[in-house]
Amino acid sequence: MTDTLQFRLLQFARPLGAVAAAFAIGAIFIALIGQNPLEIYEKMLTRTFGTGYGLGQVLFRATPLILTGLAVALPYKAGLFNIGGEGQALMGTFFCALVGTALPASLPAWLAIPTCLIVAAGVGALWAGAAGLLRVRFGINEVISTIMLNFIALAIVSYWLAQVAVSGTVRTAKIIPNACLPRLEFLEFTAKSPLNAAIFLSLLLAVLSSLWLSRTRFGYELRAVGLNAEAARYAGINTGFHLFASMCIGGACAGLVAANYVLGYRYYYEANGVSGIGFLGIAVAMLANADPLGILLSALLFGLLDYGGLTINADVPKEIFLIVQAIVILFVIAVQPSSTKS
Repeated sequence: MTDTLQFRLLQFARPLGAVAAAFAIGAIFIALIGQNPLEIYEKMLTRTFGTGYGLGQVLFRATPLILTGLAVALPYKAGLFNIGGEGQALMGTFFCALVGTALPASLPAWLAIPTCLIVAAGVGALWAGAAGLLRVRFGINEVISTIMLNFIALAIVSYWLAQVAVSGTVRTAKIIPNACLPRLEFLEFTAKSPLNAAIFLSLLLAVLSSLWLSRTRFGYELRAVGLNAEAARYAGINTGFHLFASMCIGGACAGLVAANYVLGYRYYYEANGVSGIGFLGIAVAMLANADPLGILLSALLFGLLDYGGLTINADVPKEIFLIVQAIVILFVIAVQPSSTKS
């Protein structure tokens, strides 16, 4: 067996083993409360992938996880750890909603929707770019700066929302109708679920990210910076620019969570509406080993655990599946090569 083939098999086996181990430990918890683990898992799969509404819910919940997973994965390829997806998604969704409510009602959809998406991506990119600039210019660790920026984003949005919220609520006004993304009601197998056109945006970004990293010069240079920044610098690669750009692109992906939540689902921003989505994106990216196409499967798994836990809440506490999610993350970290951990 060649070293390359062995490496690829290990890359595939690690997350698979982590998921299997997590479900096995989850089965122990289920058995301890007097339920049959196999029956519970069967019910979960039947009520999610076995029904059109359930499948739509899983895909709907996977959509923002793909975006926040990419927000972590793309900077990770450059050797950066973007912990700030939470704040970037928060800023993107809030300002997308503000712009969506301020647009003229007569503005056609082909202008209104791109305008909102550009604002969401732009704000997310700016917020992540601040951390990138601090890293490149002043050498400030991006983990520390992105965590701090998460708190700042929460403070800004909380204060601003209090000024613009609809009376008696903690949400903005609704965006104009022409800025709304269509629900996928024409797909009979997902009818009545909240699944909307944002799923296509997230799939497109995952595919484009994969091609960008593997088929373009910029992607090659970005990966070179992540593997060995010093060697890349000696080879003539502008490492500072690539670090900054990777953070901006990752932040833009996080900001586009607004497409699913604001433009395709709620049609307004509500306090805590995207809470936790950025941190789950870290788990999604790590499980996929920061591979954009792998993120599609990883996000699907976490979408399954999220909605699947709700479908069987009458039989077992849904918190068991939060435990499964946490165990997946722990096992993925544990089986990472030592060079990656460092």
